[in-house]
Amino acid sequence: MKAVAISVAAGAVLMAGCVVESDSLPGDLAPSEVTPTEVRTVVATTTILGSITEQIAQCAGDTEVQVLMPLGIDPHDYQPSSAQLAAVADAGFIVANGLFLEESLVEPLEELEAQGGTVFRMAEVIDPLPFGAHDGGDEHGDAHESDDGHDHGQDEADTHAGEDTADDPHTHGSEDPHFWMDMNRVAAGTEALGRELGTQFGQEFVSCGEEVAASIRAAEQQVIGVLDSIPDDRRILVTDHDALGYFAERYGFTIAGVVIPGGSTLAEASSQDLAELVQRIDELGLDAMFGNFHVPSDLLDAVAEESGGIDVVPLYIGSIGQPGSEQESYQAMMLYDARQIAQALGN
Repeated sequence: MKAVAISVAAGAVLMAGCVVESDSLPGDLAPSEVTPTEVRTVVATTTILGSITEQIAQCAGDTEVQVLMPLGIDPHDYQPSSAQLAAVADAGFIVANGLFLEESLVEPLEELEAQGGTVFRMAEVIDPLPFGAHDGGDEHGDAHESDDGHDHGQDEADTHAGEDTADDPHTHGSEDPHFWMDMNRVAAGTEALGRELGTQFGQEFVSCGEEVAASIRAAEQQVIGVLDSIPDDRRILVTDHDALGYFAERYGFTIAGVVIPGGSTLAEASSQDLAELVQRIDELGLDAMFGNFHVPSDLLDAVAEESGGIDVVPLYIGSIGQPGSEQESYQAMMLYDARQIAQALGN
């Protein structure tokens, strides 16, 4: 299926194609008769996946990347416009998160596949974690032993892994979709994406995927260096929703509790759950909690107030930042978050 270029809100466009200049034309061929280089179109659902895909596209050239979600949007709460749904329908290749993160896009993406399009769900090819697997925080050593201690993502799993765990397509299954908080898994997923793009568009995407993955692994070493300042007994996180499981598992933290249960910002917390969380925070002597910069939470603020007015530290979780900001790319976002966490929890 041929990809059709459609302008979408906040879509970041990379155009590397060009028309041959007149002084390089063979024979008497006029400029108007020259066929421009074909521009390949790839659609990414989230800004994080858009950042990664754009880096591959910049390397490969002649590729346009359109990002469906605007900067700062909560992927759980995203509702596509009719124009964006048209972009999905017309796209030949979509890079998606998967595992029900894009709850409003489950059915449109399945329809695209039924029509012969390709949907690459990165979360489902990198050995996803079940919710709660991070509790205990005993993986700190693994992140220090090697640049790429995990060997996830080299063999692609079924693109619908985990979907049979939920009857409702708009409900999270048992596996955690927030894989991007583990940079090593993202690097492996980036290599897998490069291979998949290579089968569609050309071998150059394979080497470009490897190049971007190397950049992500190099940035992860900076992240680990920043987090090294946090003592082991202070590597305890309380968050607005269950989004930092991969971060905890990879970088050696314990999740002490979440304000909103279930891994989605759309769920609801009970008063009993909140009271128990306040008690746990008091027992652990915590002085900071972590929220989502783009999704302010009155409940999180209330729990912080009930816990003695501890700090609420905003992180970039579901979206990168504006161009020119400290969070303008995936790698920059992760480094920013590491600094925020280190400043809050370090001595």
